This record gives sequence, C-alpha cells and structure tokens, in this order.
Amino acid sequence: MNKMNKFAACMLVLVTLMFLPGCVGQEEELETTTIVTTEAGKVTTKTVIVTPTPPRGILRQTFAWPTYIDPAVGSDYSSSSSLVNLYDSLIYPTPEGTVNPHVAVSWTHTEDGLTWTFNLRQGVKFHDGSELKAEDVVFSMDRLITIGEGYSYLFEPYIESTTALDDYKVEFKLKKPIGPFIIYLVRLYILNKDLVMEKTAAEGPYGEFRDYGKDWLLTHDAGSGAYKVKEFRLEEELVMELFEDYWGEVKPNAPEELHFIGTTEAITIRTGMSNREIEIADQWQTEEALTVLDAMPGVDVAVFSEGGSFYYMIHTKKPPTDDIHFRKAMAWAMDYETVVKEIYPGRPLGKGPVSHVLPGYNPDVFQYTRDLAKAEEELKKSKYYNQLDNYPVEVGWVTEVPDEEKVALLFADCMADIGITVKVVNTPWLSMVEKTADIDASPHIATIFVAPHYPEAGSILESRYHSKSAATWEQNEWLLNETIDAMIEDALGTIDAQERFSKYQEIQEILVDMCPSLFLFESVTKQAYQSYYVDWPVAIGIVNAVMGYNMDCRFLEVDMEKREELVGG
Repeated sequence: MNKMNKFAACMLVLVTLMFLPGCVGQEEELETTTIVTTEAGKVTTKTVIVTPTPPRGILRQTFAWPTYIDPAVGSDYSSSSSLVNLYDSLIYPTPEGTVNPHVAVSWTHTEDGLTWTFNLRQGVKFHDGSELKAEDVVFSMDRLITIGEGYSYLFEPYIESTTALDDYKVEFKLKKPIGPFIIYLVRLYILNKDLVMEKTAAEGPYGEFRDYGKDWLLTHDAGSGAYKVKEFRLEEELVMELFEDYWGEVKPNAPEELHFIGTTEAITIRTGMSNREIEIADQWQTEEALTVLDAMPGVDVAVFSEGGSFYYMIHTKKPPTDDIHFRKAMAWAMDYETVVKEIYPGRPLGKGPVSHVLPGYNPDVFQYTRDLAKAEEELKKSKYYNQLDNYPVEVGWVTEVPDEEKVALLFADCMADIGITVKVVNTPWLSMVEKTADIDASPHIATIFVAPHYPEAGSILESRYHSKSAATWEQNEWLLNETIDAMIEDALGTIDAQERFSKYQEIQEILVDMCPSLFLFESVTKQAYQSYYVDWPVAIGIVNAVMGYNMDCRFLEVDMEKREELVGG
C-alpha cells in the first residue's frame, strides 16, 4: 500500500471513530462535527451540523382505547385494526365486498352448505418460526367458541365441529347452513396452538386448556401476520414490528414499526401531527380540529365510508323508553338536519339501521324527520305522558368523541320542546362498554358508531339487534325479541344471496317500525394523515368495508426521507 493510500485509510478510520458513540471523547449527540477528506493528496476539513436521524419506517396512529389483541376477545375498531396486522385469516376481504384466498388457497363445500373443506397454503410461518398447520386452525376456532367473546357470535350458533384432515386441510361441519359463512371467516384469526398452550396459566376456567392463554395474550401475540408485538403498554401504546419472514405481500416502503397510541386528545393530536410524530390521527377528531389539521403543510384529511352508522341506542326494557310511543315521540322530535349540517357535516342522513353501501340495504324504509305535532301525538299515546317529570331520560355520550356531546345537547333541547327531560352524561368509552354489558346499568340511550364486521346488511342486523349481541357495546337496545332473532337467523341461513338480501330488507322495515334506535346518520370516516410522506390506499378510494382492514399497514407506505424534509423545514 502506498503512502497516500495509507494516509487516506487512516483518515477514514478517524472519521469512522468520530461517529461512534463514546469514541475519542465525542458526546453521544453532537450538534457539529468535523469531516476530514483527502483529494488529490490534499487534506481538507469542514464543520457541519449533525441532525439526528429520525427513526425510519415508523407509522404512528392514535385510537380510542382500550385495545384487546387476543383474537378471542377483541372486536372494536382499535382491536380489529390490531388483529388484522398481527394475525392471518383463511380468506381476505376485498374492497368490492368479495373475498380472496389467503392462508386458504382453495375451498369446496357440499351442496347443502353444511360441510366446508379448505386447503391451506404451505410454508406460512408463525412469528416464532414454526409452520402454520390445520391443527392451528382447529385450535383457533375451538378456542374462540369456547371463550365466547369477541367475534365468537359469528360462529358459535353454526359450527358443529372443526377437524384437521391432514396438515394442510381443514374441515368445518355446520349445524345449519349459513349464507355468508365464507365472509365470516375474515374474523377467524389463526393462533399458534403450541405457543399458546406453552403460555397458558397454571389454572383457569377452561379445563385442560386452563386459561387458554388469555392472560399472556393480553400483551403478546401468537400470530403469523405481517407484524408482531414488540411492546404493549396496556393503558398507553401498542408497538408492533415488521415480521421479516411474512409470506404475503408487503409494500416496499411499508412501515418497519407501528405505534398504535391510546389517545384522542385534540391538543396531543395537533402537536403530534405538527411535529410529524403522528402519521394518522384517529377518526374521532371534531370538525374544528380537522380543519386545523387540514391546514397544516403536508397534511390532508382522508374521507371514506366503511359502511357504518351513528345510532342513538334506546333501551327498550327500561321505563320510560320501554314504551314504543315514547320512543317514536323522541324520533319525531329530533332535529336530524342540524346534526348533519352543523355538527357532522357531509354525512348522509340515516335511513334505517343499515348503511346504503352494504349489500342488502333497503332504500325504501321509512325515515323520521323533525315534526313536533307528530311527536306530541305519539307522546300522548304513551303510558308515561302524564308523569314525564318522574321519568328523565339519561343519554350517555362517549367522552373520547367530543362532537357527540354537541349531538346530546341538541337532543336534550329537542326533547325539551315536547316536555321530556334529558340528563346528558359524559361517559368514557371503557365505562360505556361496562354499562352496556348490564341491562340495569345501561342508560336509556347510549351513543355509538358501529361498522360492519363483514360486508353485508346481515352484519349490522346481527350485531345490533339479535339477542346474542345483547350485553355487548354494540347493542344497548336490549331488544331480546324472538321474532326478530328468528328472522335474522332465517335470512343468514339463506344460501341464495338475492333471496337473503330480500329478507334483510324486510327486517329493516320491521325494525324501523319498532323504533329501538334513532338512525342519525351514516358515518363517513374523516382522518387527518401526513399525505406528503404517507401513501394510504383509502385516500385514493381503495376502501374495505370490513372494520379494521383499512389499517392493514403492510399496504401503507411511509417515505421517511420526505418526513425529514418537513421536519428539517
């Protein structure tokens, strides 16, 4: 090696050492540094400012909390969004409302629809490196039904048995036909049987399965999804990292790390978006907050529909809202137009319990409007008419969604016009979940946004009005109506899609006449996001109507170099 090459090599070593934390006396975070270079035998130096490199490939989104990442427990928006990233399902929903093969590459069913056989993809790895096999599918279905929480209501009435025919073939036998069964399977998230059993507690309520791993799965995953749990602080934040051995499609600039953050606090969101420390804001920001966020350089508001609606769920078993005429009086007295023009602008008025974007929607159902004369007429038919002062109506609105308070106050003013007293109660989301699980603790009215669990009208009808959904956050109505239950079950059991949709439409007409809810508006999701450096499919109209799937982050892309431009600017 000649002298000049040796000198250049020494300079290279010196420069390298200068950038290593703790070396040659350098502080860990330098504001400036000297770079030594050689060119044509000359040694030159220059001093430059060192900007700490931001974490690369991170996507941070805020959510209403809590989040449950156990596939047998979670079913709300933040939980579903997490499950989609941590776990695989047999099939995958499309924006068109159909399904594609996923872990299952093909399937067949008998003519009577009672036996379904799925052929599994080989080589799918769980996060611990073991291979996903048919026995894991069997375990996951059995566990979901046994625990009886989360999305179990979709399967429990229908699954007779689940059997592994070999390592890559699984069979479901049904007790009775179910028309949308294939769509239901987007909610069967597959767990690693061996890992879960290894992590089960010493004791528990599930016999040989002890606690079925529920305690461990509060903060860990046993999935094969594109992301795996890195850290979960239950009250604060779920951190997930990209699973390098994921078998499926992952976009080239998909985030390496996800942070699902448990806050909807407007000031926190505004600061985080401004500092580029939050990439996507939650869907519960007020219109005023969205206007401020939208005005930020590099930030836009994505607007899309997931097929959900905003309801005032009316307790049908609690005086005075147990009286149908009292409920109809409230329906006639409410000012729907003000809600969609001033509080939630741009949302379509609700027309029955089902959004118009869902197959099976009935466009001809009756629609209430504000009419005080008709409200008075109905109220006079109520058995509580002469004793209204003794029966105030409690409305619980979700604290994390500030605009709901505005609707509740408007509702109170409207009811005062016909002599009904309304007590507006600020209710944190977790408290709302707890209250609606108890028929006595449930308020007269609970406010709720509900999105479909699968892309059909039957999803909303089942989760909102079937008796098996009572005592969940999705049904404060406590309808408990055997006739409605039977009609929903009959519709779901109808294999022919058009015949099934016709039955859905009839159920919608009956529900509107029973008035167990106020159908205020169809929800249009509005979320601020860092459009300059985040590519999010929903922003260009690629929207999945199945709750949670729009946050499958392997399909989002984050350009951290562009982020640096904004931070540096």
